[in-house]
Amino acid sequence: MAQEKKNKSGIKNWWTNLKAEYKKIIWPDKTTVAKETTAVVIVSIILGIIIKLVDMLVQLGVDKLLS
Repeated sequence: MAQEKKNKSGIKNWWTNLKAEYKKIIWPDKTTVAKETTAVVIVSIILGIIIKLVDMLVQLGVDKLLS
């Protein structure tokens, strides 16, 4: 019986703490989300291009070595 009561109070305490922490979150506005999303997409595209170029150069080098 004591264990059940302890588990229930632990869950209640956890839930109360979770709600308190959730209220501390500062959510970004739409413009911030849009700017950050745009930055991530642009950086991803640029990195993809760089990786592709490096891959092509390595492949060219391997082809030259094998021929």
